[in-house]
Amino acid sequence: MTLVIGCTCSSPRFRAGPDRPRRGRPSVAPGSVIRGGAWGETPRASVSVTATGGSRPQAEIELNEGIASFYDQSTGLWEDMWGDHLHHGYYPVDASGTAKSVSNRQAQIDMVDNVLSWAGVTDVKNMLDVGCGLGGSSRHVAVMFEGSRATGITLSEYQAKRGNEISKERGLGDRVQLQVADALYQPFEDGRFDLVWSLESGEHMPDKAKFVGELCRVTAPGGRVIIATWCHRVLGPGEDRLQDEEEALLARINKAYFLPRWCSIKTYQDLFEEAGLEDIRVADWSAEVSPFWGAVIRSALSVEGVMGLLRTGWSTIQGALVMPLMAEGLRKGTIKFALITAVKSSSQ
Repeated sequence: MTLVIGCTCSSPRFRAGPDRPRRGRPSVAPGSVIRGGAWGETPRASVSVTATGGSRPQAEIELNEGIASFYDQSTGLWEDMWGDHLHHGYYPVDASGTAKSVSNRQAQIDMVDNVLSWAGVTDVKNMLDVGCGLGGSSRHVAVMFEGSRATGITLSEYQAKRGNEISKERGLGDRVQLQVADALYQPFEDGRFDLVWSLESGEHMPDKAKFVGELCRVTAPGGRVIIATWCHRVLGPGEDRLQDEEEALLARINKAYFLPRWCSIKTYQDLFEEAGLEDIRVADWSAEVSPFWGAVIRSALSVEGVMGLLRTGWSTIQGALVMPLMAEGLRKGTIKFALITAVKSSSQ
């Protein structure tokens, strides 16, 4: 996922990371990463459920290098302050539309539980966590469903190494394994997993059609795909792009968080339909995650947060500086926290 002092992501890794990247990890040189373009709906190609391959475009390589470096730098600080769940928290909204108070770490766990419940997941045997971060979600699912196994992929060598250490420490080393891999070129055979899960990593994917295609390919017939991701709002009648002020807001976030072009949840719906997925459902949990950004901002402004940001370097500091823009985008409705789930046809 994408967070300012920590997040999850998956694409090829090109930089060796130190054991503790927040101590002196060099930032990516300014201008070395391709970070998207105009903010209309993302052009879509047809989705194939067959294996993808071929050489990686240079723009993807440069983007992935930036993402990996960002998370190598920032993940240690995030773990110190927020734990091993590198994603938004879920803050339930009452009848008046007011989010109820809950501890931030519990809200992150509640996010996993609520996504699983919303998607109707009642059993898991073999899960793939795409953009696994430190594997907090993978371990939670493995504990919830006795005997299940989880594989996580991330761009960050640091995240994979540290996440595997945590799994071993908690007695889950034989059931939860994290590795460095590219979400757009996954190293798995067709139909391997009965649950394929992407919790806040889709926003990093430069090719949404290829992303959805790979998720579908590695899902077993009858298996479920779940994506929770940042999106921009659905364009209204007669609109072919966002408003200028919305584009400017997202462009600043895009630059700080190494994001390519955004899309709306409608783009994902269309891609799921083209992939032949069944029982497609979507949800907007923007209200339920909005309190999260205030909590993250307060953490960043604490003494521990400020000192940690200074240690991690300029890339992480840039992310912290645009946190208020995420809160603003959610408040104004430009940014949406969207979910989509579907089942792969038993005939695929």
